[in-house]
Amino acid sequence: MSQHLIDPHGGALVNRFAASARASAIKAQAPKLPRVTLTAKQACDLEMIAIGAFSPLTGFVGQADFVSICKEMRLSSGVNKGLIWPIPITLAVDEATKSTLAVGKQAALYHSDGTLLAVIDVQEIYPHDKKLEIPNVFRTEDPAHPGVAAVQAEGDWLVAGPIEVVTVTPEKEPGEQYTEYRLPPAKTRETFAQKGWSTVAAFQTRNPIHRAHEYLTKCALEMTDGLLIHPLVGETKPGDIPADVRMDCYKVLIDKYYNLKRTMLSVMPAAMRYAGPREAVLHALVRKNYGVSHFIVGRDHAGVGNYYGTYDAQQIFDSFAPGEVGLTILKFENTFYCKKTGGMASDKTTNSPPEDRIFLAGTKVRDLLKAGQRPPAEFSRPEVADILIRWAQSS
Repeated sequence: MSQHLIDPHGGALVNRFAASARASAIKAQAPKLPRVTLTAKQACDLEMIAIGAFSPLTGFVGQADFVSICKEMRLSSGVNKGLIWPIPITLAVDEATKSTLAVGKQAALYHSDGTLLAVIDVQEIYPHDKKLEIPNVFRTEDPAHPGVAAVQAEGDWLVAGPIEVVTVTPEKEPGEQYTEYRLPPAKTRETFAQKGWSTVAAFQTRNPIHRAHEYLTKCALEMTDGLLIHPLVGETKPGDIPADVRMDCYKVLIDKYYNLKRTMLSVMPAAMRYAGPREAVLHALVRKNYGVSHFIVGRDHAGVGNYYGTYDAQQIFDSFAPGEVGLTILKFENTFYCKKTGGMASDKTTNSPPEDRIFLAGTKVRDLLKAGQRPPAEFSRPEVADILIRWAQSS
């Protein structure tokens, strides 16, 4: 194929999976090594490193990178010095685990179900400076913020070094893997090339897609060769709609309302941090690794509650030099169904009064679903509403 896809962040796609002979050696060696059991978030991060989604990272970050990322949103050393990176990817451990580890040695990394996932070459063990990380990454120290709470609950020591990965698939969770849709960056790039797409727009979501989101994605598709609907299926906070329910919604919506030749569904196994602007940058860089050239950033991207301004996640991209992020950021206004114009609109495209705009708060939607009622057709496609009704009434 002659089409050239966007280069990965840092120029090369990382792959931290051990070849079969090396994997066998790791499995034989692991029982003799200190053991670190990963949290759900850490297991997600390990997978994202392994498959190259977090390129150029080859492991969990060291202290110099940690400080530089928190303060400057940049990597600090080596060939990637100065490269944008907005959130530190760390391996936090408690005092008891730290006491079993040694710099210059290896440790075995396990899933909570006991599956051996990887080994890490321990290059550094350093204090987890939460007072630096939390206010910089989250713009708040409020313990009610789910990202802040998650970091506060982590261990007080950080372990850094490259990883060699045996598997990212827990043995006891086969039903949650979405294998058909769990494509690593190398595979999405291959698929885009096969389809003849050189420009691809991606839509990040942790919710079902309603009519406003459908509108954004189709606007983006008008500008590019293809659309990647790329839901996050890693760890989310309690109360978020489960990934399996969301996947059913995405599939029925795409089958009935999108051009199947121009639309692709794949999942991203990352954990949500709810870090608003900084997480929007991370989501963009990750999608660049997947081969995406255009990334949709809408209202309150990766936000939670009222911690971030409506368009803070768009404005953060203006703080970088032109071309630094490397992909085109599509900044969309808050959209809604406009009764005056008879279609989807935003403040850019209509001057309709508030009473002509159909907005629904999340609590109102949930009340309707629990009562077995579909939200207005201008808000949600009926097929999606029916899936959500079944979930709401059974949960």
